[in-house]
Amino acid sequence: MAKGYSMAQSWAALIGRILISLIFIISGIHKITGFDATVSTLAQTGLPSPRWLSILSIIFELGGGILVFFGLFTRFGAFLLLVFVLLVTFVFHRFWVHEPSDMLNQMHHFMKNFSIIGALLYIMAFGAGRLSFDSGRYRCAE
Repeated sequence: MAKGYSMAQSWAALIGRILISLIFIISGIHKITGFDATVSTLAQTGLPSPRWLSILSIIFELGGGILVFFGLFTRFGAFLLLVFVLLVTFVFHRFWVHEPSDMLNQMHHFMKNFSIIGALLYIMAFGAGRLSFDSGRYRCAE
């Protein structure tokens, strides 16, 4: 995305990257500060190895979020987040299996996550923009 885009488009890409990454960075930090609660929540789902899954969640959310935030290895960071969101969506927000009283709430989470997936796919397709570490990395490689 670095070549041929206006400065306004580059600023929009930067702001978009920051905004989409913040949800993951904040969530990853909360998982660290409330690690026992994170493990407990995962244990209640019946998934195997809740402690290791919690650690992996933190790595994917914080790692991917920080990469996207700074625009460094942005496509890889967006891919990590995409994998994380897909798994979370289909494990935790399967609205069709919930009680009617919770179905609408879970459907909102499901659809919100699909919107986030759309943004991550966009980042993977078009990159970080000129205002990123990736842009400098690619210029140095030329």
